[in-house]
Amino acid sequence: MASQSPSDRPKKPASSHCPGVLVKGPVSGVHRQSFIILHGRGSNALTFGPVLLETPIPGYGNLASAFPNAKFIFPTASKRRAGIYKRSLINQWFDNWSLATPESYEELQNDGLRETSKYIHGLVKAEVEKVGASNVVLGGLSQGCAASLVSLLLWEGETLAAGVGMCGWLPYRKKMEAVLRNQDLGASSADEDEDDDIFQRAGDDQNEQGEDAKGDKEQESNELTSPMIKAVGFLRDEIEFPRTTDAAAPADLKLQNIPIFLGHGVLDEKVSIDLGRSAAGFLEAMEVDVQWKEYASLGHWYSEDMLRDMVLFLEAHTDRKVDG
Repeated sequence: MASQSPSDRPKKPASSHCPGVLVKGPVSGVHRQSFIILHGRGSNALTFGPVLLETPIPGYGNLASAFPNAKFIFPTASKRRAGIYKRSLINQWFDNWSLATPESYEELQNDGLRETSKYIHGLVKAEVEKVGASNVVLGGLSQGCAASLVSLLLWEGETLAAGVGMCGWLPYRKKMEAVLRNQDLGASSADEDEDDDIFQRAGDDQNEQGEDAKGDKEQESNELTSPMIKAVGFLRDEIEFPRTTDAAAPADLKLQNIPIFLGHGVLDEKVSIDLGRSAAGFLEAMEVDVQWKEYASLGHWYSEDMLRDMVLFLEAHTDRKVDG
């Protein structure tokens, strides 16, 4: 058996949360960009990363040659007990129930989302120190997409280059939508379903959200007047994710300045394309720059066409030139 090169071997993670990280160095030998890409539920870095990098992309060769200055970082999720699989231990970024009803048993997600977001933020910060925030891309496939979107929503550092997601969804989307509407979070699911079209990708005006009345006096200096910031605040409180800034509330939402690519197969039977559409619509309602792409003959995976569209998107937001 051929031995792995040093860059191919899983490296000890910065945190004990995950078992290892697969790193593929830039083919140019010049490190100018860092791509952190998360695998799906039940997979791992060694299974996911090399296949993704070797998939042919029309006009570009593959991801590694399309971005010759990029280091590709593939973390592996820790093994967690999956409630829906009779508590079997599998690699997953967080536990979740059936995606046919993603609002069911949402509390199962909390520990994993909190620990994963903290771990991913650590990876991102390490790369920001090396190449600068404007050269760091974060994304993932399936549950890895979901975890990366939550990590981006909770990110408080400098603005990253971009986010990318394939065949994913957004945890706690419906409850965050309720916050955007100033609805009681205890409202019935039937009431929420009535207004779901507000967050569909139909170009509706999302600027009709009014400001709340002033809150308690102790928060007067940092009043959350933005429904978008309130939605992220709800997510942060729900999974008990601590702030890293001194302020009681962020001055802005970092994700609003990070462009996002989301691609999804129309024939996806594991993560319904409706969940992807709803995630894209919600992010657009939060004034995030989202590029949404659907692939008619694709199921729960990526394709050459999806990767080509992703490369075209990233070309507009990153510098892929080779100049040593």
